[in-house]
Amino acid sequence: MVNKIKLARMEKGLTQSQLAEAVGVTRQTIGLIEKNAYNPSLQLCLAIAKKLNKTLNDLFWEE
Repeated sequence: MVNKIKLARMEKGLTQSQLAEAVGVTRQTIGLIEKNAYNPSLQLCLAIAKKLNKTLNDLFWEE
């Protein structure tokens, strides 16, 4: 299954480093989130969603 955050990031043409810098974390943190190996805080989830022009449901809700 493709990670929704990775997909949204790629649709916006952003690298992990660019997204990380925009939301104030390291590239490694974004990589771990995309691998489902790190649970971001709600504040970080909101920052990522805002930067990618998505809702929390778009990125984090599991069907």
